[in-house]
Amino acid sequence: MDAAWAAFERRDRDWDGRVVGAVKTTRIYCKPSCPARRPKRENVEFFVDAEGARAAGYRACLRCRPDAVGRDREAVAKAVVLIEAAEEPVRLDVLATAVGYAAHHFQRLFTRNMGVSPAAYARAIRAKRAQTHLMEDKSVTEAMYDAGYAAPSRFYADAKERLGMTPSAWRDGGRGETIRYVVTDSRLGPLLVAATGKGICRLTFNEDAGALHRKFPNAEIIEDDGTIANWVAGALLAIDRPEAAPELPIDVHGTAFQEKVWQELRKIPLGQTRSYADIAAAVGQPGAVRAVGTANGSNPVSVLVPCHRVIRSDGSLGGYGGGLANKVKLLAAEGVTIGQPAFDL
Repeated sequence: MDAAWAAFERRDRDWDGRVVGAVKTTRIYCKPSCPARRPKRENVEFFVDAEGARAAGYRACLRCRPDAVGRDREAVAKAVVLIEAAEEPVRLDVLATAVGYAAHHFQRLFTRNMGVSPAAYARAIRAKRAQTHLMEDKSVTEAMYDAGYAAPSRFYADAKERLGMTPSAWRDGGRGETIRYVVTDSRLGPLLVAATGKGICRLTFNEDAGALHRKFPNAEIIEDDGTIANWVAGALLAIDRPEAAPELPIDVHGTAFQEKVWQELRKIPLGQTRSYADIAAAVGQPGAVRAVGTANGSNPVSVLVPCHRVIRSDGSLGGYGGGLANKVKLLAAEGVTIGQPAFDL
């Protein structure tokens, strides 16, 4: 429970809804972000939800109102459904009214829970729709309007940001785009590092350029001449000495759900782990444990998006695309001993 206590000490809003702290002396339970003065550590026990705390005889704090977290998450989940079902962008005030909140408050609530604003989430959905339509060989104009865009300018701005290349190039297998790659030795075996001009787009073990050609059959895929050498060196350092690794730019794109999962993975501190259930709860969909596992497996940039830090709730390894032996080695390099996970809520 050390991680939970640390979250309480720093009043971490990201942990709201994931755990509650119950004070033995007052018989009150709070959410991690509660502004109240912190009790002594020995007087606090933790529960995974408010129901567990109530069953143990505690009552909700009237200051931070921890029971409202469930209502907040339900509102966000409802808003997500409305955004994804809408053919056109939903105005913030309309969205907030539909879920029973004031607009300014719901904007903060949605962003805190989803990692992006309602408008940004809607743009991601539209861009994903456009990508799907383009892959169906529709024209760019058809894809734009079918995805719910009212103007070409917004479509092209979103497409360049979300797809990493122009809409026509995405539809046409990356035609006109350049992806540089290196296959190099690492202590975990052959490592493929590939990058666009924006950042690393693929980092995998035991793959070669064939994987890139299959994904982008019409892109110009060339062996690197040293252009991305610093990024390759940084990737190797992330494997060998993760505590000294630099921040590297990445250029990856997936569904809105996949990207939300990947964002949560990047929040896991060095030397700690999370369970698949923890990540599902963190993205606001506690029942989506299996989907989290699938999103983990779809991660195109191993190590940089640290999917190896996700294990099963019972402390066992779970799966890993790079092989379980490599998962063990990556965790060991970060000080995590398998069988004694660093996070065990």
